Amino acid sequence: MAFIFRPSTFNMLKPLLQQRSFNTFEPMVAASTMANGADFKQSIRNQTHVSTTLATHLLSKEPNSNVVFSPLSIHVVLSLLAAGSKGQTLDQLLAFLKTNTTHDLNSLYSRLVSSILVDSSPNGGPRLHFANGFWVDKTFTLKPSFKQLVDTVYNKAACKQVDFAKADEVAKEVDLWAAKQTNGLIKGVLPANVVNSRTGLLFANAVYFKGAWSKKFDESMTGKIRLPPP
Repeated sequence: MAFIFRPSTFNMLKPLLQQRSFNTFEPMVAASTMANGADFKQSIRNQTHVSTTLATHLLSKEPNSNVVFSPLSIHVVLSLLAAGSKGQTLDQLLAFLKTNTTHDLNSLYSRLVSSILVDSSPNGGPRLHFANGFWVDKTFTLKPSFKQLVDTVYNKAACKQVDFAKADEVAKEVDLWAAKQTNGLIKGVLPANVVNSRTGLLFANAVYFKGAWSKKFDESMTGKIRLPPP
């Protein structure tokens, strides 16, 4: 599964962020460690609340449709955005994510990577791969401190400067990235014309999981039923 943070998605989240513009992008310093296990548990509870808020909002936009999304992917994207923001933009992001500082966000992600997002395939367990990437227009300059944060905290996320005037080339590059990160399962992640010359920044997140059930479902117990119309 891959999640692309593109303008259409951002527009759906705007009401939750008070519909104010995100017009600054200046990195802040890297992660600190959370003080103790209680802090970590509280952060998890806070993010569960954020996930519920996101689900309620997205479902309200499509009340009669199936909705599939990754709360963790959205959280990671907003955390990266917070790491490159300041002023009112940063304050709104931190308030929405229910945390006090970008240090806490970065530390939470570090803990998740080491405790939950672990690839167990070398030991015979499920294979799990969680990757992040972002592409920024060549007219912007990324500060070394932000690149360092990306490398040390966010799984060495793909961090590339591109020419969005060549939209088709950028879209192809992102699609190839998604295909590589998901072992070829997702080949076309960007809809046509979603990237154009006005795009300034594009975030991506991909999750790949392959595992076997610890207790396999008994196929003989399945059957066909007729569901009533919605």
